[in-house]
Amino acid sequence: MKIAFFTETFLPKVDGIVTRLTKTIQNLVASGDEVTVFCPEGCPSSYMGAKVVGVPAMPLPLYPELKLGLPGPGVSDELENFKPDLIHVVNPAVLGLGGIWLAKTNNIPLVASYHTHLPKYLEHYGMGMLEPLLWELLKAAHNQATLNLCTSTAMVQELSEKGIQNTALWQRGVDTDIFKPELRDEEMRKRLLGSFSDEGSLLIYVGRLSAEKQIERIKPVLEALPSTRLALVGDGPYRQQLEKIFQGTSTTFVGYLSGNELASAYASGDAFLFPSSTETLGLVLLEAMAAGCPVVGANKGGIPDIISDGENGCLYNPDGENDGALSLIEATKKLLGNETERTSMRKAARSEAERWGWAGATKQLKSYYEDVLDKKRSNIAA
Repeated sequence: MKIAFFTETFLPKVDGIVTRLTKTIQNLVASGDEVTVFCPEGCPSSYMGAKVVGVPAMPLPLYPELKLGLPGPGVSDELENFKPDLIHVVNPAVLGLGGIWLAKTNNIPLVASYHTHLPKYLEHYGMGMLEPLLWELLKAAHNQATLNLCTSTAMVQELSEKGIQNTALWQRGVDTDIFKPELRDEEMRKRLLGSFSDEGSLLIYVGRLSAEKQIERIKPVLEALPSTRLALVGDGPYRQQLEKIFQGTSTTFVGYLSGNELASAYASGDAFLFPSSTETLGLVLLEAMAAGCPVVGANKGGIPDIISDGENGCLYNPDGENDGALSLIEATKKLLGNETERTSMRKAARSEAERWGWAGATKQLKSYYEDVLDKKRSNIAA
């Protein structure tokens, strides 16, 4: 197949969407498919055998790391030269709308996928009143597609309830060769601890430091369990506020890590805390589990698809008293409290991650593509 991706989120940005896209592209090209990616400028010109076309872009004011691509005539020319069998729009925004328009005007089958729960982000930026309007815009865009893919069962259900049609689950994936328990390392642990002693348990968070991730919810855990230490791996627009919030606690701001360093960081923690309740999946949880680090996550969104409470991790109620603080403390205590149980959870977490390879996720995606192309053939025949 010849597949054209339109995405507002791609390299050099690092996040769960980019991880899924790069792994998908790698597996598509390896299986003989041709891929072209349209994304904001600043990207590489190619990736793993796929052509990458950068388009002029402007940063979103409230979310400057997200750039909105502005498709011009050059995009149409590139698409005409490529002649794709199918267009896949990832998180349709400005560039994505261009992809939808080009699919419709050129009669190219269209698939869309939903990865970022933007309507729920709005309340964390003081714009919750715009949520109904954003859902209407998303519905109008997504309902142009023959198929709308979501990364968790909760998102399939929510999008369907909001009036988005033809939804299906795009299964999760994780690289269990990169993320593995064997990379636990004392030197990395010292780096994560920073200036604090290694007398208690090391909690880690990996991800973007932004308001919607609700990282401040971890502070009551540190206060309730004074022997715990926290390492925040990542960076983002909320870092300065978080440095003020966590001042006086045993918290180390590590900054971005990647590759083997990131994999070693996951494996070197005693527990992975992910308080966000706005996740469509939470890929970092799966990476932590692959590294054998037991996890605590919110019982909301896509996270319950990954965590089986008490088996391979613990769930907390983010809507509980004091923004779920007591529930998060209890879940963390449960995870840390019994070494035998934690060892069992480590093994179960790794076993769960091993079920979800990127090759399998891409094989499923290709079967969806074939179904969409079959529908077009059937319509032509009719």
